[in-house]
Amino acid sequence: MASPRFKQYSVLTANTFAFTMCFMVWTMFGEIGVPIAEELGLSDTQFGILAAVPILTGSLVRLPLGAMTDRIGGRPVFMALMLATVPAIWAVQFATQYWQLLMLGAVIGLAGGGFSVGITYTAKWFERDRQGLAMGIFGAGNAGAAVTKFVAPTVIIVLGWQAVPNLYAAIMLITALIFWFFTFSDPSHRNANRPTLREQVAVLNDPKVWKYCQYYSVVFGGYVGVSLWLTRYYMHEYGMGIQLAALIATIFVLPSGVIRAFGGWLSDRFGAHAVTWSCMWASLVALFIMSYPHTQYAVQQVDGSRLEFSFGIPIWLFTFALFVVGIAWGIGKASVFKYLSDEYDRNLGLVSGIVGLAGGVGGFLLPILFGLLVDFTGVATSVWMLCFGVTLVSIVWMWWTERRAPVFTRDEHHQATVIGKPAAEAD
Repeated sequence: MASPRFKQYSVLTANTFAFTMCFMVWTMFGEIGVPIAEELGLSDTQFGILAAVPILTGSLVRLPLGAMTDRIGGRPVFMALMLATVPAIWAVQFATQYWQLLMLGAVIGLAGGGFSVGITYTAKWFERDRQGLAMGIFGAGNAGAAVTKFVAPTVIIVLGWQAVPNLYAAIMLITALIFWFFTFSDPSHRNANRPTLREQVAVLNDPKVWKYCQYYSVVFGGYVGVSLWLTRYYMHEYGMGIQLAALIATIFVLPSGVIRAFGGWLSDRFGAHAVTWSCMWASLVALFIMSYPHTQYAVQQVDGSRLEFSFGIPIWLFTFALFVVGIAWGIGKASVFKYLSDEYDRNLGLVSGIVGLAGGVGGFLLPILFGLLVDFTGVATSVWMLCFGVTLVSIVWMWWTERRAPVFTRDEHHQATVIGKPAAEAD
């Protein structure tokens, strides 16, 4: 009989591998969508919608899947989820119309719902002081987006984009079988401290949940949205081929995925707030650099002639700033969920589903907004301006609710008093 320690590590390993493959499938339209867009003559906005539809459905199912995991356990839910996506993945290769791709993409998006299942399933196997690291290791599976950027462009060039869905369907089926044979179920994870329906609904009235949703929509939603857009951005802005563009994009995608485990350790060590605050500021500075558009200047000289010169962010500086953003968001993805494991023990699956939903919706909206901005303004860097603005909102919200000096204090009898006034006057 397997020991509890063996079961912990076996579940963690199989969970992380399964989530990696799910994330690989979830983001595949970011790569195969490029040749599809050329084949069907899609605009930037249409491409953004195609890449974003799987993100939407994967986000919407996170809430019910998280609650379902609390109720019946992660193993059967995760297994059923993976098997449900296989037929749709395989059928993409036969799609010839835009609407067909959208419909199949919506079903494939179910793979993204594996996050709220796996994060809860993982956390319940570990002690509280090790949950941050365990969830961080599991969350590193979002490096599956980097796997797609390594695998899909090569397959597209060698065999055509239609070969990618065929390959991914086989991979997902094999992954589901591996997951089933190397994971375990613990009935106590389903039955102990199960929250009532009233408690579950009450979570939606907690303002802290919505604050964490905002944080996660930046660090995770931004990660997903940018991952889907990067290959196309490098191709159009710097004139690269799809294979080289996807390879350079992994400088953002891969480190941001795998460093999540380190982010979990940092959150256990220094606390969720300190880590999240630092990550937001680091990404804000880097996004400011990335947002600067290529600009041409003309200076009128005293003799009537014009001195003209131009300035833009060179590819090396852009890529370095992008790397910083990826690292910051990768660590932030773990620190946000450390908030949740610290504060929502009984209904972690439900709350992680809500927060994961918010992050996924951010990942859904960003590619569409990116496309709309580029189509409307004609400025490629407007996508980074949007990311900068959303990040700034999170910093202001965090400062207002977590860092500014409180207006009220509490005395030793826990009675609220206004600073500088006795309790009687405070009343």
